[in-house]
Amino acid sequence: MTEPTDLTVLVVDDDFMVASIHTRFVERAEGFRVVGVAATGETALAEIERLSPDLVLLDVHLPDLSGIEVLRRLRGAGNDVGVVMVTAAREADTVRAAVAGGAAHYLVKPFEADDLHWRLEAFRASRAALSGSATPGQDDIDAAFAPLNRGREVLPKGLSRETADTVLAALDDGVERSAAECAEAVGISRVSARRYLEHFVAQGRLAVRLQYGGSGRPERRYRRA
Repeated sequence: MTEPTDLTVLVVDDDFMVASIHTRFVERAEGFRVVGVAATGETALAEIERLSPDLVLLDVHLPDLSGIEVLRRLRGAGNDVGVVMVTAAREADTVRAAVAGGAAHYLVKPFEADDLHWRLEAFRASRAALSGSATPGQDDIDAAFAPLNRGREVLPKGLSRETADTVLAALDDGVERSAAECAEAVGISRVSARRYLEHFVAQGRLAVRLQYGGSGRPERRYRRA
């Protein structure tokens, strides 16, 4: 049974298989639920009007309207629905337009589920910061802006400031390291190290590279951005 606190998500992508993958990624994130999928800009606008989702995963390259145009029309109509751009588009003008349009995050394809999950958690944290009062305090306002790399940084639940600082310091020498190597250097589990590392990637403080070799999944290598 779906919890009433779940945040609802509309997935917008003209590639059916990609939309299916993104849908599975969202549904594996606790507290998020996909309520619809759209393959065109016009359909996206109609579904946003009909479903009133909390968040839209919006591709830039659509067959009719661009995702940027969809975002502009939403804001022009006074619709402040959360938007995460999920796209292969890397052009600086496109990124700037997404920021100007109030997109919460900009995630470049291809990516893994964890890459999306950190953005979803940041969106949830921002939204929760303003949900308790009609007149939030400065700390709440800072928390709302932190996922966009503004204001004071807010760590996801379960992460400590002391360990976060230690993990980040492990990369101060400029050497690229894996989550396992960082875990060994800091003295925590690989899973915990990766949570901290991916948080810093989402904040733009670390860069990540996929290293391919042999069989199996590629290794994620982290370095200072």
